[in-house]
Amino acid sequence: MAETVSPAAPLRAKWFNGRSSRAREVLIVLEPGPKGPALRLHVLDLAHAASRRFEHDEVEWPPQWSADRAPERLTIALHEHGSIEIDQPQVWQQALAAAGARPGLAQRMQTRWPVLLGVLAFAILGLLAFYRYGTPWAAAQLSRHVPLEWELGISQEALGQIEQRWLKPSQLAPERQAALRASFDDLLRQLDPKLKRYPAYRPRYELLFRRGLGPNAFALPGGTLVMTDELVESAAKAGLPDDALLGVLAHEIGHVEHRHGTRLIVEQGVLNVGLGLALGDVSSVVSLASTVLTGLAYRRQHETESDCFALALMTRAQKPTAPMAELLLGLSQEHGAPAPQAHGSTMADWLSTHPATPQRAEQLKAGALCR
Repeated sequence: MAETVSPAAPLRAKWFNGRSSRAREVLIVLEPGPKGPALRLHVLDLAHAASRRFEHDEVEWPPQWSADRAPERLTIALHEHGSIEIDQPQVWQQALAAAGARPGLAQRMQTRWPVLLGVLAFAILGLLAFYRYGTPWAAAQLSRHVPLEWELGISQEALGQIEQRWLKPSQLAPERQAALRASFDDLLRQLDPKLKRYPAYRPRYELLFRRGLGPNAFALPGGTLVMTDELVESAAKAGLPDDALLGVLAHEIGHVEHRHGTRLIVEQGVLNVGLGLALGDVSSVVSLASTVLTGLAYRRQHETESDCFALALMTRAQKPTAPMAELLLGLSQEHGAPAPQAHGSTMADWLSTHPATPQRAEQLKAGALCR
């Protein structure tokens, strides 16, 4: 049968004062205090009768427990005044509650399943909100402070690895390359400060031609753009003017001006730091999952931003967008609609500008994507 106690009822205990190995019989009473329960100690030894009140901050209060996990004995530390041992833990907990003690969130999580599940649900929602809104916002703000030299350094290293594994020297005629570079330079001269996401950002643009990766073009942080021979040949095979290729390059310039490559790196770092703060030790599985999630959701957003940038830049340069749409639509039909997959699973996927769907191509053709 469980014992009960009133707020003023004393509890019998043993006091080890730290100066003697002999335990002294005491009575303790838990009383309300300004900062929480206080402990009043009465020594039963008549020769040394004493009464002392220990305020809340002077006692190391043991954590509370669930009813089915009560310890057999409690030890309450009184700092330099030794410690108290109590053989009635349940009575102690009842007296503590009567004196106004309110368990903290951590203790309620340990003793009450609904509280634990509620906190876990709140934490999951917080992490999802951080991933969906906080991570891209923080990455966009932090990216403006990333030095251009750092971007150029990682881009040079990445390009070296890509060329070693996937790319080969271009076989386009030098005259053809020169003509496309001249058109590219003309397009860059149409860059309006109003189109720039980061007005103070001054990338060093360079257009390279390589063979490999199929019909493709990609941008690296800092301004390096690569266009494959296969993309140039596909446009020629379809009888499209160079405006089609310029539209693709305008899209890639959008990636650079919005610093999408840098933001992807920063987003991953912010997400990992946030997960680390929330979960403590982030396992390699969580890190891998966050990489995949970042590559999926944020890349879709980046593609839309770059499409809108391309439409605005081509309009300013008085270039039609229909050839670009025709090129993308033709490539989509030629290679078939790819099954949805986690972009970034290979380097080629990570570099890909994601083949456009017919709906996206039609929107680009009409210039209605960003309305």
